[in-house]
Amino acid sequence: MKIVVTGGCGFIGSHVAEHLREVFPEARLTILDKLTYAGDMDNVSHLVNRNGVRLVIGDICDGDLCRRVVRHADVVVHLAAESFVDNSFGDPVTFTITNTLGTHTLLEACRIAGVPRFIHVSTDEVYGEVLRGQVGEDAPFNPTNPYSASKAAAEMIILGYLTSYRQPIVRVRANNVFGIRQYPEKVIPKFCLSLVLGEKLTIHGNGSHRRHYLHARDFAAAIALLIDKGVAGEVYNVGSDDEYSTLEVAEMVCDVFGKECGAEVVFVKDRPFNDRRYSISSARMQSLGWRAQRRLVDELCFIAQWYAHRVERYRHLFVDAGVAQEALASA
Repeated sequence: MKIVVTGGCGFIGSHVAEHLREVFPEARLTILDKLTYAGDMDNVSHLVNRNGVRLVIGDICDGDLCRRVVRHADVVVHLAAESFVDNSFGDPVTFTITNTLGTHTLLEACRIAGVPRFIHVSTDEVYGEVLRGQVGEDAPFNPTNPYSASKAAAEMIILGYLTSYRQPIVRVRANNVFGIRQYPEKVIPKFCLSLVLGEKLTIHGNGSHRRHYLHARDFAAAIALLIDKGVAGEVYNVGSDDEYSTLEVAEMVCDVFGKECGAEVVFVKDRPFNDRRYSISSARMQSLGWRAQRRLVDELCFIAQWYAHRVERYRHLFVDAGVAQEALASA
């Protein structure tokens, strides 16, 4: 079996690639990654060039490259994406190019090659705010930022391919994913490194925005299960019951480091629009036998230690951010 994982050098992609290597040890695994700022070869260095695992550096918007990479593939797991919502407000077109056009380019390459299974990783943000309860896979789209809009647009293209070409595509919509290797623009690694470096924890708005947190290994297990049991044409929500506000996450991280949260937090201007809550039902995924196994409260100490040991690697990000904030304040 040949498996292709796009975005495999990124945070989630590296966990997926690692888990698929364990579940399908005889498979040939190809990782395709552009190695943008959030991609890191070190995330998969323990895999590449061993037991049939290879790394191809390139862009999913390159049709010729995609056609070469997916040739003879049995499964393509598509994770490559621009995913940091804050960046999407300042550079929305890049998100459309990568997340929408890139997906279309890869999808077309898979159609031409006759790839028998395409797993597209989307996001729960396509549903927009869910202030009460949970939503299932049939809930209408209501994206509220350029990132989620670009992912929703990609899904619209996928719907066209499902109808017109009967292409065997499985769509996955997950909630916030956490774990080691996450680029420290995201809240948990950013908080951990901020405390190690003696910086304040900056929180958008009043910190009341709520998210569910799913461990990267649990998400990877869901992908492996869908390779075997996912039904072509179906959508699967993949989420956990672990729900916290941003301020509660800050309190948990401060507790790990023995800090008083009230002294460490600084509230800053909110995003142009910041969804107050997301919440998805994973009943369909659970019917296949999947359950989230790991909780943030149990994993946070290990994650914090992992980032603390790599603080020098990321120090420049906080220096650059401080310079940018000073320039903005004096403008």
